[in-house]
Amino acid sequence: MSIELIDPPGLPTPVMYRQMAVASGSRTVHLSGQVARTADGEPVGTGDLAAQVEQAYRNVATALAAVGGSFDDIAKLTVYVVDWAPEKLADLGAGAARVAESLGVDVVKPVTLLGVTALGEPDLLVEVEAIAVLD
Repeated sequence: MSIELIDPPGLPTPVMYRQMAVASGSRTVHLSGQVARTADGEPVGTGDLAAQVEQAYRNVATALAAVGGSFDDIAKLTVYVVDWAPEKLADLGAGAARVAESLGVDVVKPVTLLGVTALGEPDLLVEVEAIAVLD
């Protein structure tokens, strides 16, 4: 694995993410924002943040697999949530937990969560970008 996830001394130890990823691989993958769409472009989880998070993470996993990578190779995630409010954290966590369990992956990574007013299409509630480093 080319990514070491750490919470350095002197910083808080978060539960839902890691403070830092140290990458030692040689190939960097910058993945565009993934949303709740099937391979055919069909919407998934309309109005359901947890379902949309799950599908967006699945799409991240699918994209990385296409270049020989996996969630283990992710150095950084950026998650954009429409009309973010702290009470949405439970749904965000539930969607991530479901995909972690079903795919058998660790989705706890360094992450930046940004609240936005809208995404590219009106039914989208979340978008997930990834940076991965592969050997």
